[in-house]
Amino acid sequence: MSEAIQPTSQAKAGAVFRWVMFAGLLLSLAANVPGQLSVDSVVALTEARTGVRQTWAPAAASWLLKPFDHLVAGTGLYITASAALLFLSLMSLARLRPRSRWWAPVLGVALILTPQLLIYQGIVWRDVLFANLAIAGFVMIAHAAQGWRDGRRWLPVTGAVVCLALATITRQNGAVLAVAAAGVLAWTAYCRADGRGDWRAAAAWGLGALAAIGLLAFGLNRAAQPPEVPAKLRLNSAALILEHYDVVGAKVRSPRLRFKEIAKADPAAAALLEDQAAGVYSAQRVDTLDANDAYRRTLWHVPDAAMNAQWRRIILHYPAAYLRHRLGVFHWTFLTPDLQRCLPVTVGVTGPAGMLQDLDMLTGVDPQDVGVAKYARAFYDTPVFSHLTWAIVAAAMIGWLLRRRDPADWAMIGLMGGALVFTASFFVISVACDYRYLYLLDVAAMTGALYVALDPPRWRKA
Repeated sequence: MSEAIQPTSQAKAGAVFRWVMFAGLLLSLAANVPGQLSVDSVVALTEARTGVRQTWAPAAASWLLKPFDHLVAGTGLYITASAALLFLSLMSLARLRPRSRWWAPVLGVALILTPQLLIYQGIVWRDVLFANLAIAGFVMIAHAAQGWRDGRRWLPVTGAVVCLALATITRQNGAVLAVAAAGVLAWTAYCRADGRGDWRAAAAWGLGALAAIGLLAFGLNRAAQPPEVPAKLRLNSAALILEHYDVVGAKVRSPRLRFKEIAKADPAAAALLEDQAAGVYSAQRVDTLDANDAYRRTLWHVPDAAMNAQWRRIILHYPAAYLRHRLGVFHWTFLTPDLQRCLPVTVGVTGPAGMLQDLDMLTGVDPQDVGVAKYARAFYDTPVFSHLTWAIVAAAMIGWLLRRRDPADWAMIGLMGGALVFTASFFVISVACDYRYLYLLDVAAMTGALYVALDPPRWRKA
């Protein structure tokens, strides 16, 4: 009797888990539609409607906004599709673990009530889209791994390639997830080759997947570029902003450092930048370099070649100053010691007045948005709103899954491991402590925790 009852109970747990995830999707949409928009969101929507490049940021976010805005004006349909991508992926986890346990729906309810799922899915930020695409891609790889020997792998692998290619062009450092996915496919091919290790199959699948993601990302990125680019817009601004930040930060960390390369091109500029560096620098964000108009203009008038040379010289000849600066910035990005300085959430619609008028959008913050913001603030001083918490969860889930090492387990390990590497990459590239930049880490850890809760390895029969 117990053997007969157990499968029924496990099937019910899986079904309840799927309903919980579906309810989470509806709850998130109810709390946020037609969408929460910050300045970046408004700029992306303007770029999508006008076809004119507005910023140096990746164009994929505005390109993906365009068809949804064309069907239904605004961002409501877009956030519905983006959130559905995540929650449907989470729902499908129960298909990977048919021996589902009741811990999973209970944990699912708790995670849905976190700001990361309840509120962030309604914010029009490319960081949210990137995370959703990455998670969907790895969940598809998990399904491919599970059905590998039955020939049920081509469709989910194709879907994963599309999702990861879009993720790669949505976030500049998102390519680390593509590498992790290729590694998972290579290992799956190696292990699933009729029970024998096959390095040729592993190389073919791994390199083939990486090439497919790269080529598709290249093509999609070309298609995503707006047809018109204003002459004054410098598309290399992202690299220059990072160089400005590192050069000034290193100077603050090592007062004896001199801007010799900049001085070769403009001695007066080098002197001003050296003298005023300490007064404008903050490890919290690069924006403070723009607070002083004279300092900002001087930075941007330094020839690109001179700034590039100065940046390289600092890394090669003043590595200690560079690393101390980078460590301070990463400390703020990863640990967010003062969360409210790191833009944990945004509600309502805010942005440049001219753009909002052209978009004909309702602006401001309504009572529902106030309630959403108040709800988020209740989590500010808790471990829930901490990347460190979710890094620990991800590491724990990886360790737990390594005890079992089922085919689908490797995809979840790859997702969380890739998210940790993605997080580490911000040691080199971070220019602000905005919480959203590491959103992938939080949601990847949640995905791994839900997957483990569905069928914990220690309960699996030999």
